[in-house]
Amino acid sequence: MPPNGRRSIQKTASVSGTGLHTGAETVATFLPATAGQGIRFRRVDLTGKPEIPARLTEVEALERRTAIGHGDATIHTVEHLLAAVAAHEIDDLIVELSGPEPPILDGSVQPYFDALRQAAPVDVGGQPTMLTVQAPFTVTEGDSSYIVAPAKAFRLTVTIEFPHPLIGRQAGTFEVTADAFARELAPARTFGFTGEVEALRAKGLIKGASASNAIVLDDRGGGLANGGRLRWPDEFVRHKAADIVGDLALTGARIRAHIIATRPSHTGNVALARALERHPIMPGVLIIEAMAQVGGMLLMSHFADQDVTDKVVYFMSLDNVKFRRPVLPGDQIRFELEMIQFRGRTCKMKGVGYVDGQVVAEAEMAAIVTDR
Repeated sequence: MPPNGRRSIQKTASVSGTGLHTGAETVATFLPATAGQGIRFRRVDLTGKPEIPARLTEVEALERRTAIGHGDATIHTVEHLLAAVAAHEIDDLIVELSGPEPPILDGSVQPYFDALRQAAPVDVGGQPTMLTVQAPFTVTEGDSSYIVAPAKAFRLTVTIEFPHPLIGRQAGTFEVTADAFARELAPARTFGFTGEVEALRAKGLIKGASASNAIVLDDRGGGLANGGRLRWPDEFVRHKAADIVGDLALTGARIRAHIIATRPSHTGNVALARALERHPIMPGVLIIEAMAQVGGMLLMSHFADQDVTDKVVYFMSLDNVKFRRPVLPGDQIRFELEMIQFRGRTCKMKGVGYVDGQVVAEAEMAAIVTDR
């Protein structure tokens, strides 16, 4: 089914409040834009009112938030606002800011989503940029990993894990449509831990954080600080899913894919967004298949004194498979295989793939040689 035309808004809408990290009081005003303008932030508090496009090329910082722009024109913590924009499938929009950071409001995407709904999203003509996936691929960045698969709609499956009794391991699958987002993701709030407060403030972060705009988890007591209440038991994973939607909005495209995220982070989300932009990427399964073929040659070399024309290698298992970096068209992969164990007709090997000296994949494989 072909997509609708590009969308903007019919009316102006505003929200105001304190920035989570800067502590600055800021008004964010949504203004209609013409087809093709994209999403653009305008710093009306600065001389010349500089505009910063909401694109990956503008990403400046990723610690505990996604910041875009440069120097004095930096805009901190854009992910909540952009998640609302993406959920409404708004392609063209001007966001005027009277300060360096959109307000955190209640810590969720809901106030932004509601403001844009009141601004009446409308078709402004032209074709939206669509980002689709033709074959599965993986992205790993630090502790964050993602599997991306073809799909007709935008779907997220997210798993998080934190050593706190109220979180532990949480997982959920969410459809990213306006209605589903409003119902399942928009109200979920950002969260943090009491034990992190001093270290983060020493870095100049969370100057505007409070129990009224974030879920604050007590590290010692195992509950919520200041007697707060959760909106869902799994509110934490829901908020992480909303963050992914906001960070991926920096592609400037409507996404049609199923993204399976494990321990997502802003750094990982942006790495995923960049991988999506420069797709196609060599699927991880093909990398491992190529590695296995080299491993088969290594195994057969141990039968050099025999006629191997009637023998075949079967792989029995794969363990500790890790994808470190995306492999792009034109990249040359060099595989190094090491025989860890060899007994009779079976063996265990460790393989590592390199592109330009950087590890892109690694795995341990067990195989056996049999007669045809």
